[in-house]
Amino acid sequence: MTKRIAIVGTGPMGIYSLQQLVRSGDPVAVALFEKGPRAGIGMPYSPDSANKAMLANIASIEIPPVVNTYLEWLGTQPKDKLGSYGLDPNGLHDRQFTPRLLLGEYFRDQLLSLVATAQQSGHRIEIHENAQVDDIRSDGDILTVTTEGGFHGQFDKVILATGHQFPDEDEASRSYFPSPWSGLIEAAIPATRVGIMGTSLSSIDAAMAVANQHGRFRREGDDLHFDLDSPDLKITLMSRSGLLPEADFYCPIPYQPLSVLTEKAVAACAETVAPLDSLFDLIRSELKQADPAYALRIGLGGLDADSFADAYFAEREAADPFRWARENLQEVERNKAAKVTVAWRYALLRMHEVVEDIVPDLSEDDRERFDGGLKKVFVDNYAAVPSESIRRILALRDVGVLSIMALGPDYDMTRQSDHTHIKVGDQTHRFAVFIDARGQKPLGSDDIPFPSLRRALQQAGHEFPEVAEDYSLTDTPGYAGRISFGSIPYLMHDRPFVQGITACAEIATAIARGITTGRKRRRVS
Repeated sequence: MTKRIAIVGTGPMGIYSLQQLVRSGDPVAVALFEKGPRAGIGMPYSPDSANKAMLANIASIEIPPVVNTYLEWLGTQPKDKLGSYGLDPNGLHDRQFTPRLLLGEYFRDQLLSLVATAQQSGHRIEIHENAQVDDIRSDGDILTVTTEGGFHGQFDKVILATGHQFPDEDEASRSYFPSPWSGLIEAAIPATRVGIMGTSLSSIDAAMAVANQHGRFRREGDDLHFDLDSPDLKITLMSRSGLLPEADFYCPIPYQPLSVLTEKAVAACAETVAPLDSLFDLIRSELKQADPAYALRIGLGGLDADSFADAYFAEREAADPFRWARENLQEVERNKAAKVTVAWRYALLRMHEVVEDIVPDLSEDDRERFDGGLKKVFVDNYAAVPSESIRRILALRDVGVLSIMALGPDYDMTRQSDHTHIKVGDQTHRFAVFIDARGQKPLGSDDIPFPSLRRALQQAGHEFPEVAEDYSLTDTPGYAGRISFGSIPYLMHDRPFVQGITACAEIATAIARGITTGRKRRRVS
């Protein structure tokens, strides 16, 4: 009997889920629901959330192909189109960072190609656009999906691929934006004092969205400059540490295997008396083996799970953030040209996904220690940004537009109707426009937008959805085994590093395997 499957959301998670389902060989009937007008683009890559200046933080070499690789698709695009995005058609390569809007177009084209091929192979695929799902109801042996437009459909399985969830645009005003995706792209921001909470790529993108309304970037050879229209524009990025992210660094892809910190070794840590400390012993050994000089420089032998983060950030925190960014940019560009890998950076990059496996097994105290220390190190490492983003930050700094403020652990934020106050110590900073760009927060059962499913989770006493290895919901009457959670915000409480397109592809593979084979395995959260 043909399985009837609904996929709610058509960004990368929904697309990779469909890809894996149709690859299984068994005929499937899949309905995809997209709340927006164009399926396949995904929120971070849509014109509502980005402009041409905003770069994707992933290159073709890292993006799992849907039908074609991203680089192959770029090679088929008209030269004028690529030029309008600032790309040289003769200079395309697989480690290139491109505008997010272009990546969104790739995913839409790939979805349509995937659907056409699947239909020719006998699968029944329907795409519903402008179809906001308002409930998922359990009715006996089936799930009923309804939309705001009046659609009612019955399915055996539902895959939630709703992506990131941020505050509604209704919460935004002319002086306050609760996220960079709450109307900022369309808003006319005056040349005034603008505060941006956060210093990550999302924060940098928010700064670009504002700056591009009051000037333009200009390239002279290898140098990037910003021509400013109004000297009244002042943008402040702020975070507790006041650190900028580092530039993306060269390393071998696919990743080389780790020597010490293996999945088996990390699993064994969970059985010890002190799991977090046992884990750090593995991290220390891996780093010592990978880069003895780095281990010696930071005194790794005398560090523990609680002091490593301080040693890791110490040199950067003592330096001017813009000077550090300029020197780091020069270093990574030299290494990319020479194909040189900094061993300790590469080791940390390969570790974070393995380390994540132990997080659900940590005690409350160890989880607090982890979040306050090791987690910060791994996030800083894998959240390196495109070199061009650092160049833009430095260009804004050079003309006096951009500054950075370290808030420290104690600060107060007060919102007024027409401005926001940030108080640090005895100083108060007033911003006429304020943008909260701290990124996605973990979401729980109370945040589920589908009333029937939300009530079922609450009645089952689950603060967060509990899922098996195939991401199917467990221990929830009427929904267990029939809802697959591919919505990343609901997985973040136990998977702090889950993010990005590669994670979407990995999760989609597990979901499709569970649906087509019925193998669920153990509960993981």
